[in-house]
Amino acid sequence: MSAGSLRDAAWLREEPLARLMGVLDRDGEEARVVGGAVRNALLGEPIGDVDLATTAPPDEVIRRAKATGFKPVPTGIDHGTVTVVVDSHPFEVTTLRQDVETFGRHAKVAFGRDWKADAGRRDFTMNALSCSADGTVHDYVGGISDLEARRVRFIGRADQRIAEDYLRILRFFRFHAAYGRGELDPEGVRACIAGRGGLDQLSRERVRMELLKLLIAPHAVPVLATMSEAGLLLSLFGGVSHLASFANMGKVEAAIGAPNDPVQRLGALGVWVVEDAERLWRRLRLTNAEHERLVSMGDGWWRVSPADEQAGRALLYRLGPERFLDRVLIAWTRSPSGDRDPAWHDLAMLPARWVAPVFPLKAADFLKRGVEKSPALGKALRDAEAAWIAADFPADDIAVAAIADAAAKG
Repeated sequence: MSAGSLRDAAWLREEPLARLMGVLDRDGEEARVVGGAVRNALLGEPIGDVDLATTAPPDEVIRRAKATGFKPVPTGIDHGTVTVVVDSHPFEVTTLRQDVETFGRHAKVAFGRDWKADAGRRDFTMNALSCSADGTVHDYVGGISDLEARRVRFIGRADQRIAEDYLRILRFFRFHAAYGRGELDPEGVRACIAGRGGLDQLSRERVRMELLKLLIAPHAVPVLATMSEAGLLLSLFGGVSHLASFANMGKVEAAIGAPNDPVQRLGALGVWVVEDAERLWRRLRLTNAEHERLVSMGDGWWRVSPADEQAGRALLYRLGPERFLDRVLIAWTRSPSGDRDPAWHDLAMLPARWVAPVFPLKAADFLKRGVEKSPALGKALRDAEAAWIAADFPADDIAVAAIADAAAKG
């Protein structure tokens, strides 16, 4: 076992984590911080959720939590996980486990007290580190050296780890895109290619969640290129992937100061026409909102041009700010212009300097002009709105009245 140290880590001493560790790490039981929090702390990356492992069985975790006034929630009690809420902060606390029988996500486990065995059943060496309350980092599988090398490596035999849960194929690529440097681990890549048929066994919701995380990782472009060469993207998407558009999306997002948006990046990678959006919706079980955004991205993005700002205002009026930006960025990524093109930049920033007005005419304006309550009324409204947009949204009463008069006459 090698060891590192987080003895100077202030977050370990902060409430409410310190209080929970104090309750669980005593009286013959041991508790440690495990997984992503330890990995990210050693890498100097932001720390998200903090998970704990303990030698105490779940019923003892619940007993101690209740006795201290914490709120225990048995969120995964069959697998030894209790969520303990301390001052509104939730912590997942999982009893040490050892696989008894493994079959994908349906592994049978037994609770235990062996930290090394528990580490050995995790996916990657960098995720198997644990940290005691005093900041001592425990490493049973070479995770610290892999962290130093920025190398994502399966624990033990890669093919065995993948057979336990085929989602680890996507996690392997996602973790390299987030934390790795240089070439991917060759053994891991070979095992992922050999096991790619297992992706079909996964729920589409799990694939969607993992893929969207991958798309916004810092080094997603080279990783996706490797996945494409290995046939993995075709297997996931069921269609062509547009890697150049995807690479450009990260550049144009940065050019306008926009956050990394996984749906925009999915559109850049996988949507060329509306039918592509429909296919991805089915294959990835996207939410309705995600599906609608992808449909909008695929609907005539090739007609968007930065040369006509009036046309840009009309598009913004019709689509709203979010879908306008989606479509403009997709078009920008596929234009011959680079990410520093000022005209495209100005078009993408249009929502920041222009707010679409409200159409000033109502049905009553046409009723008083003699249009009856009939399909003709709806047509008059549509014609007037189209004329108002074409006139670049005039606001003065005379111009609006002239548009209404013309539409009323049909």
